[in-house]
This record gives sequence, C-alpha cells and structure tokens, in this order.
Amino acid sequence: MTRAERLALLGPAVVEHVRREAEAAPPMPPELIAALRPILTNPAKRRTPTADSAPAAA
Repeated sequence: MTRAERLALLGPAVVEHVRREAEAAPPMPPELIAALRPILTNPAKRRTPTADSAPAAA
C-alpha cells in the first residue's frame, strides 16, 4: 500500500494520530531489533520449504 492509498483510506486525522503515537513510543531494545531483522528483511526465506522437507506424495 502506498502512502497516498493509506492516506485516502484512513484519512489525515488517523494518519497524524498514528504518527504521534509512533513518535511517543519508547525505542526498541537492540535485542528485539536483532531478533526481528531476519524476519522483516526477508520473510519468505524463513518459510520456504525445501524439496527434502516436503511431505512425500502417497
């Protein structure tokens, strides 16, 4: 979803409210960032099954 689509869907008041809430939130601890980085940078890589892990056809 683009920024323009989000603005059109939610409206400027909601977008501004979300922005203020995000700015007021405390920073994430480095351990949490490190744990989430592999998931957020390449989410499909962790979920893609290999040919060896696929169940055999009966």
